[in-house]
Amino acid sequence: MTKILFVCHGNICRSPMAEFVMKDLVKKAGLEPRFQIESAATSTEELGNPVYPPVRRKLAEEGIDCSGKTARLLQREDYSRYHLLAGMDRANLRNMTRICGGDPESKLHLLLEFADRTDEVADPWYTRDFETAWRDIQAGCQGLLRWCMQRGSDPTAEKHS
Repeated sequence: MTKILFVCHGNICRSPMAEFVMKDLVKKAGLEPRFQIESAATSTEELGNPVYPPVRRKLAEEGIDCSGKTARLLQREDYSRYHLLAGMDRANLRNMTRICGGDPESKLHLLLEFADRTDEVADPWYTRDFETAWRDIQAGCQGLLRWCMQRGSDPTAEKHS
């Protein structure tokens, strides 16, 4: 089973969007038993809060349900629990590295690396542009699913260059 954790600052916008987009892609591919997909925050600001209403609406427009999801904090132990942790931006990645105590197994990545991009997932909290965040996350999750399928049963295989 491939275990993926998506991470952003508050776990109410981008990372839950990525969690549920990825779950939807995996479900449509008939691969649900092969994946465990969740999301977390690097900050305590939103802990326990539900997915941000505009994100819930965008997911619902796409036929994706995220009910029941509440923000949770990334823990140091998550590093050993997951095969891959995908941050939305470089600040997330720095905080993930700090919280996890480093990245000795090269598990920490920016989501858009999997779409062969060097930019960050747009942050709709500040821009209110949920469409751009949706497109970024779709591209990253589609690339991540392809990457996982190329590795088959070995999610720890070296990431593509």
